[in-house]
Amino acid sequence: MCDFNNLTDTQKLHFHTILMTAANNYGGINFFLQLIEALRESSPHPLTSRHQDFLFDLGDIRWGKTIFKDKVELIKERRISRAKEESFLPLEEEKKYKKILNLIRTLEPITFSVRPSLRDDGEGFDFKAFETDENKQVQLNPLFEALFFCSVDTVKQILNYKN
Repeated sequence: MCDFNNLTDTQKLHFHTILMTAANNYGGINFFLQLIEALRESSPHPLTSRHQDFLFDLGDIRWGKTIFKDKVELIKERRISRAKEESFLPLEEEKKYKKILNLIRTLEPITFSVRPSLRDDGEGFDFKAFETDENKQVQLNPLFEALFFCSVDTVKQILNYKN
């Protein structure tokens, strides 16, 4: 998803719809982009927070399980290497199959809750790290990828997309 220019128009519209819905539930595009910018500026990676949360002036993100740095690094590595593959999970014959399967099993039950500081801004939204389709293909959830891994410019492109 983070390689916006190589997506089809259908995919661009799909991701635009998902991110716009999330942005509207968080208080609008500007609040959503400020959240993403704050996530990018955070060091170490926000997913490795010991308290399973990311607190921000305009809201917060919470999840129920500690995620270790090696898992975050594996996600980053797999995002890049899977560019030509359908599924986040590689073929069973591949060397990293077991590591990635364990990563998916670790993150699958976690629900991420994003809430604005003021309820008047929106109700917020929840999402999981992965989605599984009818063909048993595992994909990173577009919201998970946009919030924690895509560049701010890519997210802006997706939010501003018009077909």
